[in-house]
Amino acid sequence: MTNTHGYPPHPPRVVDSAVQVLALQHQYRRLANMPQPAWLHQEIGRRLAEKMQAMLMQPQHWLDWSAWLGAGGDAVSSCYPQAKRWVWEPLPALATKSTYALQQAQRKSASWRNLWTTHSNQNVVLQADEPWPKQWPKEGVDMLWANMSLHSADDLPSLIQRWQAALAPQGFLMCSGLGPDTAKELKALYQQLGWPVGGAAFLDMHDVGDALVAAGFVEPVMDMEHLTLTWPDAQRMVDEIRTWGGNVAMGRFAGCRTPRWRERLFNEVTQHLRTPDGRVALTVEVVYGHAIKPLPRLAVAAETKVSLSTMRQLIKRKVVNGGGVGSS
Repeated sequence: MTNTHGYPPHPPRVVDSAVQVLALQHQYRRLANMPQPAWLHQEIGRRLAEKMQAMLMQPQHWLDWSAWLGAGGDAVSSCYPQAKRWVWEPLPALATKSTYALQQAQRKSASWRNLWTTHSNQNVVLQADEPWPKQWPKEGVDMLWANMSLHSADDLPSLIQRWQAALAPQGFLMCSGLGPDTAKELKALYQQLGWPVGGAAFLDMHDVGDALVAAGFVEPVMDMEHLTLTWPDAQRMVDEIRTWGGNVAMGRFAGCRTPRWRERLFNEVTQHLRTPDGRVALTVEVVYGHAIKPLPRLAVAAETKVSLSTMRQLIKRKVVNGGGVGSS
């Protein structure tokens, strides 16, 4: 059930049509042209990295999913400086940006002695639809980092299945994204003015937790927080919101807006979203999650055959981790 402008009462997912998928791909291409990633993504990456401290495992390989837009890879590299970083990007343009950023970082950190040395933990950038290379770890990576990726998924269950497949048994996932209360004041203003839906319906943390369990993850821990962001004026607010993505909701205005409409939008935002100190404010809901990929279950029979790799994983879990991996 929806109202005349397509506002769903309890949106179960972000994208639910081919039109929205195309709109999401357009937003990816637009964001790939930004000179730098969104400030908000960098801040959420820092906060997600703080939550990672509860994990006892020390990854040897980790995968940075949509690394350039996620903008949290440096925080992870600081925690695991010896681990090999793999980078996955959805578009060639983003892969190019990640490659350039990694090369610049390596030049800054390298001494004259090791500038021409190839390191075993050198970063590797991969693109969408590209098969895992030969040097990809046989069992998968030990950790998958997906900062601010949840709300941009066109098919959340399939995405989480891909994450699960990329992880080694006992590997863990760290993810985040925007929740349904994000920009609720702006969406309410659109509805009040009778305008088409003013923003995408982001995912609730409970829906994400259910999807993690359905994909085979164990010990999922979901968390959320509300942030209040303020700007000096409406134009700066709108400009920054565009760095987070775009409106891919069904029922949004399909054509191009006029300068007159944009001026009215700024006036309405200034009037209705202004704080006592004269700034304009919006709520941002951030959803965080982490979960563990379990060891494969052994079938109980009169004779049970266990591969050497599985046996090693079972022994490692018992001896090194004391029977499990810590989580908050």
